[in-house]
Amino acid sequence: MDMDRIDNEISREVIALIPAAGKATRIAPLPCSKELYPLGFHANDDKSELRPKVVSHYLLDQLRLSGINKAYIILRDGKWDIPSYYGDGKSIDMHIAYLMMNSPFGVPYTLDQAFPFVKDSIVALGFPDIMFQPDNAYSKLLAALDKSNADVVLGVFPATQPHKTDMVELDDNGRIISFQIKPDQTELLYTWQIAVWTPAFTLFMHDYISYRVGTSEEEIELFVGDVIH
Repeated sequence: MDMDRIDNEISREVIALIPAAGKATRIAPLPCSKELYPLGFHANDDKSELRPKVVSHYLLDQLRLSGINKAYIILRDGKWDIPSYYGDGKSIDMHIAYLMMNSPFGVPYTLDQAFPFVKDSIVALGFPDIMFQPDNAYSKLLAALDKSNADVVLGVFPATQPHKTDMVELDDNGRIISFQIKPDQTELLYTWQIAVWTPAFTLFMHDYISYRVGTSEEEIELFVGDVIH
């Protein structure tokens, strides 16, 4: 891989992509989008009182802590409570814009809606209904991307429910050997939940999705792990 290209890519702006187009059928009915479900508290601007903190706010805080202050949230029709709550992001010291989901066939299709806006940037992917530690995880991922010749760096965590997630097999150097997508049974211990990647992978995913459009594979649910694999 061309190291001059890598150096150029790592110096580019980092933009967060946050897919929020799900219907939350497993926990329905809810009075709000699941991304706005209250989970804990945070202090108001003058630290004088505590206010409810919604689950997606944790992810946005972690992105901002790692120096990522621009995000696209991709919605489906009807989830207008999310832009109503966050607005342009000023209240949480971020710049937030919103895009609309098109094809409902999996997260990669949702993310690809941002292709024209992020194709020349480093992407940081986060799921707004998943909480994780440490708070500086994205800083660690970006540092690993900077030091390696990888196009994708994943944040991996111990998995408690392997049948509900993408399981990854790692070698001794932390390179991913294989994926198992929601396996019924597995001996693997880790799943990935966050990621950063270069424009090379953004283009790869865009081309991969474009190839599937209009084929018999298009309506088969596609996972990000499938694309990386």
